[in-house]
Amino acid sequence: MPLTLLVVDDDLGTRLSISDYLEMSGYSVLTAADGQEALAMVQTYHPHLMVTDIVMPRMNGYELVRHVRQHPKFRLLPVIFLTARNKTEERIAGYQSGADLYLPKPFELNELGAAIRNLLERSQIIQSETRLSYEEGLRANSPTLGYEGDTEIHIKLTQREQQVAVLLTHGLSNAEIGSRLHLSPRTVEKYVSSLFRKTSTSNRAELVGFVMKYRLLQ
Repeated sequence: MPLTLLVVDDDLGTRLSISDYLEMSGYSVLTAADGQEALAMVQTYHPHLMVTDIVMPRMNGYELVRHVRQHPKFRLLPVIFLTARNKTEERIAGYQSGADLYLPKPFELNELGAAIRNLLERSQIIQSETRLSYEEGLRANSPTLGYEGDTEIHIKLTQREQQVAVLLTHGLSNAEIGSRLHLSPRTVEKYVSSLFRKTSTSNRAELVGFVMKYRLLQ
């Protein structure tokens, strides 16, 4: 599934040029014409990143980001300000409101694309690391049963470890698994290492054989 981005600007031409570029780059794009409309879309669609102007009717960009940051679910949402207001004090106000990056207008779409990729990658790493820590805390209470004949084998796998194991049985590389699950290759490697440890295997072929033999993914 493509990542969802929200583009907020009261200028129709700007919205269209940015959204067209991002859609051609493989993202799913939502657009809003002002901060109030954008806030409702954040709450409804939970985008992975927001690009917003500052000077807009009904609710400006500063107010929009402050409202977004009040929701625990969106405190880590990457936000990029695009605006013609590029004085130092205005950039400071942008960062203080909770923006991650401030790009002055006019801007190059390629630069915006690079900034978006960087922020999304960082965001995905942070979220996957947080999820990994949470899942590790639940392992003791989340046993997965394997079977050898009629004998039960108690192996404690998290939901994410099971997802990684399924893709390993399909022969996918760390990079391919990361792309499917929106994880960094480093985080995928941590899950693979955990699977090696739990199954007492030393390579992928042994791990896949173990998983299939004991039907751990059923």
